[in-house]
Formats: sequence, structure tokens, C-alpha cells
Amino acid sequence: MSHQQSYSWEEDDFQLPPGVKKIGHEKPNCGRTYVMYHGTTRTIATAIQRNGFKQSADRMLVCGVYLSCDLNKARAYPFNTPDSERVVFRVEVNVGNVIAINHQRHPRQKNWHDRRYGEVFDTAWCPPDCGMTRSGMEEDCVWDPNRIKIVKCIAPITSSEGSSEGSEGSGGAERKSVRVRNQAPPSTSCGK
Repeated sequence: MSHQQSYSWEEDDFQLPPGVKKIGHEKPNCGRTYVMYHGTTRTIATAIQRNGFKQSADRMLVCGVYLSCDLNKARAYPFNTPDSERVVFRVEVNVGNVIAINHQRHPRQKNWHDRRYGEVFDTAWCPPDCGMTRSGMEEDCVWDPNRIKIVKCIAPITSSEGSSEGSEGSGGAERKSVRVRNQAPPSTSCGK
């Protein structure tokens, strides 16, 4: 009988740099910089740190870098990967010109960055509970990876590593419902 390791995630409180915002459930404002998250494997994280983000292949919103303002969503990626092999990048993103893709078969769903179809957008944003994602959580697709700056690489901690210190009721600071340990800054490896 094998024992499966249990993992938890908690995001440390952090100060937002001047001019950087957190996204709520509202559409990001054009030209602003926001904190977002990108979930991946440890192996791919090392490549991202070395070479930068790359556009994904054609997916729900065409090519781009897929991010979310919701750490719970980012930590679930990639699917079918054990928590022990996952990491999440906390990033700052200058969203540029933003379009809301708020339903399936939206007329700009696959061409939001193509000038042949009208205005060009830098980021496509799917609001929560709009029917675009199975999870019902918001999602962003950023066309140009150069708009994204890695702030931290965060990884799950084993339940045995966690402590009750700094949890509920600690100095009035609010915590997210997931536990995350901040790892080394982007200049060092996120891999094993």
C-alpha cells in the first residue's frame, strides 16, 4: 500500500509595485499592468526562465500565453500532472488593448489579434462564468510574451511542511484559500 503525498498552496501577502493592479471579476483596463498567474510543469518552468514565455499552439483563443488572475485556476495546470511536478509563475502583465470574449463562438474569438478583422487587441479576456472555460474561472490570453514579466516562481508545499503560523487571524492580513510557497526569484531554477 503506497502513501500519496498531500500538497497545499498558499499565496504570501505581497506588496504590489506602483502602477500594478490585481484583477477582480471585471475586465482589465487597457494599458494597465496586472498580477496574473501561469501554471506549468517544473521542467517547462526552467525553460521559460531560460528562454522566456512562448505562444502556445492554437487553442480556445488562438495562439498566445494563457494566464489567469486566479491562482486556483493556474495551480491546476497542466492537467493530469501531479502537484509535486507543478509550479506557478506570478507575473506582471501589461495587458495593452483588451477585448472581452464573453461567449462561445464570439465573432472575434479566433481573430482578435488579426487586423484583417478590425481592431487589433493585445489580450483576450474571458470573464468568469461566461461559458468559455469548463472551470467557469476567468482566463486571459496575451498575444505578445514580451508583455509578461516573471515576478516569482511558486510551488506547492507538502502538508507536513505547512504550519499553522501566520494563518487565520494573524495581524488582520487576508490570505487566499490556497497555500503557496514562494520559491526563488526568476534568475534561479524552478526545477528540481
